Amino acid sequence: MGDELGTGADGIVRCRWPGAHDDYIAYHDHEWGRPVVDDVRLFEKVCLEGFQAGLSWLTILRKRENFRVAFAGFDPAAVSRFDASDVERLLGDTGIVRHRGKIQSTINNAGRVLDLAEEFGSLASYLWGFEPSSQPRAAIGGIPSSTPESTALSRDLKRRGWSFVGPTTIYALMQAMGMVNDHLPGCAFHDGVERERSALVRPIPTGAPS
Repeated sequence: MGDELGTGADGIVRCRWPGAHDDYIAYHDHEWGRPVVDDVRLFEKVCLEGFQAGLSWLTILRKRENFRVAFAGFDPAAVSRFDASDVERLLGDTGIVRHRGKIQSTINNAGRVLDLAEEFGSLASYLWGFEPSSQPRAAIGGIPSSTPESTALSRDLKRRGWSFVGPTTIYALMQAMGMVNDHLPGCAFHDGVERERSALVRPIPTGAPS
């Protein structure tokens, strides 16, 4: 994502990276950076960030509804049961990114979500445990592509058998799910996102002290 501000045709000052694309602007304004604690939405985000590797996010965003249909709404339990015939079906689906490794990774990672839910109570409880202690990053020299926290989360996910979860992919997930607020100061949506983050009740892993 770029680290500059721009004024849109609607007169609103926002991060420049959505450009003039209406769907990209809507994603920036109403979704990006807003905190998410729902496991299905989180699984969708991590999968789509993995599919985005080597491509533009706009490409993935415009295929998102097709991805949702193809991958059973990103229900981890359903996707974890996909088999070789599903892989072949997905490789023939022109509405998604037809990459065998990424498709197989999504199926594998669905099973790993179930493992995390059993251990931590939810995927959300696990992921939010890696939230950085300091905010915002966007105000201190631009937006990074990865951070020590995203590197640590990436390393732990890989240790747990996940794939297509490198540090850059995971930092994009942290941005998308609101674990960090990388709307630039001066963006019309920065403060609102920060208020949502401040009001969020972070999920607590099962068995952890309250």
